Amino acid sequence: MRTRAAILRELNAPWSVEEIELDSPKAGEVLVKLSASGMCHSDEHVVTGDLAGATPPMPIIGGHEGAGVVVEVGEGVSSLAVGDHVVFGFIPACGRCESCVTGHSNLCDAGGEAFPLGLQMTDGTARHHDLDGNDLTLMCLLGTFAEHTVVNEASCVKIQPDWPLDKACLLGCGVVTGWGSAVYAADVQPGEYVAVVGVGGIGANAVQGARMAGARAIAAIDPVEFKREKAMEFGATHTYSSIQEALENMGDSTWGRGFDKVIMTMGVGDGDALGQAFWLGAKRSKIVVTNIHPTAEQSIAIPAAMLTLFEKQVVGSLFGSGNIRRDIPRLLELYTQGQLNLDDLVTRTYTLDQINEGYDAMRNGENIRGVIVFD
Repeated sequence: MRTRAAILRELNAPWSVEEIELDSPKAGEVLVKLSASGMCHSDEHVVTGDLAGATPPMPIIGGHEGAGVVVEVGEGVSSLAVGDHVVFGFIPACGRCESCVTGHSNLCDAGGEAFPLGLQMTDGTARHHDLDGNDLTLMCLLGTFAEHTVVNEASCVKIQPDWPLDKACLLGCGVVTGWGSAVYAADVQPGEYVAVVGVGGIGANAVQGARMAGARAIAAIDPVEFKREKAMEFGATHTYSSIQEALENMGDSTWGRGFDKVIMTMGVGDGDALGQAFWLGAKRSKIVVTNIHPTAEQSIAIPAAMLTLFEKQVVGSLFGSGNIRRDIPRLLELYTQGQLNLDDLVTRTYTLDQINEGYDAMRNGENIRGVIVFD
């Protein structure tokens, strides 16, 4: 069949919205008609080359936050049927590898092996092709910047048909990643002091996670005033324009003792900023690194003696250390109960043809999250 998709053909180029040829799903795969796709910063990393060597080769269909309706299933698919509403998890969960069976499906071995190839997990071939016959790879094995896509059933989470797909799409990456960074990776406890560095689509949800976990004070740090204002809506108690300003005002935010948890959710990780943020942490604090650092950055500046003398911890977190099959439905239920705010995460919606406009807004700090809505 023919459909349309946003394709990146070279570094630092705009997304090109084109007609493509899409094959039918093979064994273990499903064809999904997209309803909505979040516009995450991780796709911007592909544009800039920050993830060189860790993302599929070009030309690539972008997008990894998506939700839609199954319209065709391949042979052997048992967990999904035509008409099912699904949210994509940006990391497939095969359910059989060592990572999955030990409770760490966010690090699925099968998904990790296929991820940098951008081709189907089952046979390593493409289902997406441009009109010249060239194979197209997929961001996170999904390619949600498209009206239709073919993915492995391991990437799909079935949800209730009455849950709004234009909000549910955000659960495929940003919401669970931010919320889980606070609740799982940082393990925020009632009464603790939390700092969130960077308030975009992930940071806003780290603020929400810390609030829901019972944090006593939550400091949101971002240079953009609009984002600091939004952070207060999501539960922040203090806001600062820089790490340095937060350090100078810890007497107000933590009564001078430092933050128990520091969560790094900047648009692009920076070793110098991480080294500075290390000083925000109190004794026995945990510094969670969720934001992606450029693959070219091979070291970070942290005073190693403080790891021992103050028992500080630095930990990484992928997908908020969450589980797509547990956490996507769980957080959508919290949304329907009014405990999780998804509505205010969406600053603006766009058509597929407006994708470059949406990413310009993200670069300018005008969006918490833009969402592409398909007809």
